[in-house]
Amino acid sequence: MLLIKKINILIFSVISLLFCSCVTQKVDVLVIGGGASGTTAGVQSARLGANTLIVEEFDWLGGMLTSAGVSAIDGNNKLPGGLWGEFRDSLALRYGGVDKLKTGWVSNTLFEPSVGAHILLNMVQNEPLAHVWFKSSFISAKKIKNGWNVLVFKNGEKRNIKTKVLIDATELGDVAKACGVKYDIGMEAKLVSGEDIAPDKANDIVQDLTYVAILKDYGKGADKTIPKPEGYDPSPFYCSCKSPNCIHPKEAKRLWVCDSLITYGKLPNNKYMINWPIKGNDYYLNLIEMTQGQRVLSLQKAKQFTLNFVYYLQTELGFKNLGLADDEFPTSDKMPFIAYYRESRRIHGLVRFNINYITKPYDQPEKLYRTGIAVGDYPVDHHHTRYHEWEKLPDLHFYPIPSYCLPLGVMLPQSVKGLIVAEKSISVSNLANGTTRLQPVVIQIGQAAGAVAALAIKNHIDVSQISVRDVQNALLKAKGYIMPYLDVPPTDPLFLSLQRIGATGILKGVGKNVAWSNQTWFRADDPMIEKELVGLNDIYPSVNIVLSDEKITLKKAINLIETIAKSEKIILPKDATLKILTKFGITNLVPQRVILRKEMAILIDQLLDPFNRKPVNIKGDFIH
Repeated sequence: MLLIKKINILIFSVISLLFCSCVTQKVDVLVIGGGASGTTAGVQSARLGANTLIVEEFDWLGGMLTSAGVSAIDGNNKLPGGLWGEFRDSLALRYGGVDKLKTGWVSNTLFEPSVGAHILLNMVQNEPLAHVWFKSSFISAKKIKNGWNVLVFKNGEKRNIKTKVLIDATELGDVAKACGVKYDIGMEAKLVSGEDIAPDKANDIVQDLTYVAILKDYGKGADKTIPKPEGYDPSPFYCSCKSPNCIHPKEAKRLWVCDSLITYGKLPNNKYMINWPIKGNDYYLNLIEMTQGQRVLSLQKAKQFTLNFVYYLQTELGFKNLGLADDEFPTSDKMPFIAYYRESRRIHGLVRFNINYITKPYDQPEKLYRTGIAVGDYPVDHHHTRYHEWEKLPDLHFYPIPSYCLPLGVMLPQSVKGLIVAEKSISVSNLANGTTRLQPVVIQIGQAAGAVAALAIKNHIDVSQISVRDVQNALLKAKGYIMPYLDVPPTDPLFLSLQRIGATGILKGVGKNVAWSNQTWFRADDPMIEKELVGLNDIYPSVNIVLSDEKITLKKAINLIETIAKSEKIILPKDATLKILTKFGITNLVPQRVILRKEMAILIDQLLDPFNRKPVNIKGDFIH
């Protein structure tokens, strides 16, 4: 009995040390990780009225956008919605226009990491309810009745934070693991994921990571060659571009002149992002399950590999005038704070998003497209060439897809309440991660996470009970996309109606891949064909609409709207349909003319409002 009593006292002492020996900070929403998603989660949460704290390990906000130096945005150039659009607009204002951001050929949006960090900090500081703790790191989290007790290091001291909602926006999903969330690492087998291009057998292989370097042109004649790295070996880089030393290139179709290697990531003000995937500074390292100490030692090898590449560029290729930028990272070695992680843990969420939901969203048993909270248009792009048996893996270099929307349920873990998972640790297949990992998508994931957190607090419910439509309405109000349509931008008066009707499935978009472009179109200006209204039967089964190949006239559209309204006991004002069309600038009101898809969408949205009147659950099923 005495031994048991001593053990109990010891346990109580440890718990007291962890959670009770320091002043407790109370917040509504706690975001661990001030990366691409963590920053936007904090901004959106604060905008919706939640007292929000972001805990960031290093000196900057932005993660892969800034702290990792990956300041070339991949994708969503034509889908600039929500906080991603705000960030890009701020960059354009800083540099003198959107065209001024097209400095390198890899992207339409390139910028100096330090400028991106400054913009993101301003975005947070402009929100009175958003706060940041820099140089602070996560230690542990304990579930309590109405939220979480979280312990962090801040300036070398332990600090306890009590929060109602916890958001994991870490680079590798460390908080999710600490909270007991189940997760996967590596590639699923084809039979598990259901994806045709998945491997036959599962493995634990993750994408290569990269320690980026930002170089600066110090002028003709300057010699900024770094000291020769210890153990320097140029041979891994021989086939990074055309060179007499490249005898047997593994990727002959992507063997370019060496100037292309440099101008690939050219940034404003004569700086260059060195993040070269073709026998460059990609580095295979699976450090997800390592201890913090092991990670530090392993990442030092990745950094050293990049310094070897920089030395190779300066000496073997003659770019000695390009040296590590002295006005970017406030680090002793002028290198980024963190590496660029392309892959992390992937949680078991309330839904699992995979390639099939991207390529054929309307044919899946779960209608996840109805629950969209972010959009993407970048192809599936995996980096594996530094893995020793990369030839045996699926060929996922720019696997073509249509533009797509990402469902809400990927952020909500199974079985763990009060927790939202953002960044790259969401519930997607390994293959789908090759497109959902891109910066604009992750920025939107963060914005959606912030909306979920704030709305859950406002409504006094758990995040798993959140209304899908409430979250989508908050994002639409913030000029964000929930459907990936290229037809109508957020500035267009038709935007909201087309987004809402698309998210009901009443009218479906058409996705396609065109060369490097991944697209989905609402086909707003096409004539309305009766059979394309098949989605009405899912929502209003009692109406039993007969479908045909006939084009729908304005008169027939009005009759259909009135029939549904009567069935649903919706009272329409006199001449409601004509007034709505006029409101949206449509003046051709001849009854026998063929109505357009966008006009039909407006009438259904404005008069029947199925988006709000017919809510959906987390899997996209209508709640009758």
